[in-house]
Amino acid sequence: MRRNIIETVMGGVVLLVAIAFVVFAFRSASLSNAGSNGYQVTVEFNDASGLNAGTDVRMAGVKIGTVVAQQLNPDTYFAEVTLGISESVRLPSDSSARIIPDGLLGGNYVSLEPGGDEEYIAHGGKILYAQGSVNVVDLLGRFIFSAAEQGSGANKNKKDDAGGFEMEPGANQ
Repeated sequence: MRRNIIETVMGGVVLLVAIAFVVFAFRSASLSNAGSNGYQVTVEFNDASGLNAGTDVRMAGVKIGTVVAQQLNPDTYFAEVTLGISESVRLPSDSSARIIPDGLLGGNYVSLEPGGDEEYIAHGGKILYAQGSVNVVDLLGRFIFSAAEQGSGANKNKKDDAGGFEMEPGANQ
């Protein structure tokens, strides 16, 4: 009988710790919709790879909102992304947005850079200046292939002993 009571108490303690962990996780992840206690703006990116609803929106490294939604604009074929921005942050009308990778293996986030205009973007407004995400795999491929091209043509011109270049036979002079 005594053993059953101890097991029941321990089970209750484990359950309370699990509930406390879930509450802590939701609070620290800030899963509340930033659009409900702030304002929404849209921005068009030519490539919005790596963005999902809930992705961070940061300014100077500080989280100021989240990505609320994204859709394809059928007229421009750009990704139209809706950002929920905290009410305490006012964006100048000439602010810019870009998608930045969050480390080598992390996801992406939207980085906002404030402009210098005296007018601010209102609820439902639009950020006009944007740079889409950079495809790291594509950049790496370009680097590798450009290095291979330079390596194959490296022996075209050779230095002579006097410090000048001598042309290979048959090269245009």
